[in-house]
Amino acid sequence: MIAKLMMHKISVESDLGTLTQCVPETVQTQPVVEVVLALGSNYQAEKYLPLARKSLAALGKMRLSTAFQNPDFTATLVQPKPDYSNQCVHLTLNTPMSLQQLQQTFKTLEGDCNRCRQTEPNQVRRVTMDIDILMIRLANTENSLSDNIISKPMSDWVVMADRYPFKEHEKAGIEELTETNY
Repeated sequence: MIAKLMMHKISVESDLGTLTQCVPETVQTQPVVEVVLALGSNYQAEKYLPLARKSLAALGKMRLSTAFQNPDFTATLVQPKPDYSNQCVHLTLNTPMSLQQLQQTFKTLEGDCNRCRQTEPNQVRRVTMDIDILMIRLANTENSLSDNIISKPMSDWVVMADRYPFKEHEKAGIEELTETNY
C-alpha cells in the first residue's frame, strides 16, 4: 500500500530524510491509521515470524517485504551472536488506534511469541520476536478508510525519531514495499 501512497516514483533514501520525524512521546495519544513495522527474530524465526504476521493480520490489511537474514550488528569475534531474520510490514488498521495502544498491542504480541527480555550477563540474547514501529500515518479529518486516503503522498508519514536513521534491512524492506504494486 505504500506504493499507492506515492503519486510518483521517488528515491526512498532521499525521501525518508525529508519526512517529519518525532519522538514517540509527542504523538502517544494521536490516532494512527497506518503503520510500518520492523519484525525481527534471532531464535526460531521460522516459527515466530508467521505467528506474529497472523496476529498482525487480525488488526488490518497487511503487506510484507521479503524476509531478510542479517548478522546481529552487535556481534563481535569475541562475542558472536545468532543471525536475525527481519521483515518489514505495512499495516492499514481496521480501526484507528493511538500510538500508545499500538505499542502495548505489539508488546503483548511479543509476549505471545514467548519474548523474554531478561537475560543473564554474558548470555546470548535469544529474541523470539521484536516489533519496532518505524513510521506511522496519523488520522486526519477525512475518513481514514476511504479510497481517497490511499492516494495521499508519502509526505503524510511520520518517522519515529528513535528509529531513524533506519538500518540497511529496514531501508531495503521499506523500499520493497514502496516499489511493489498490486
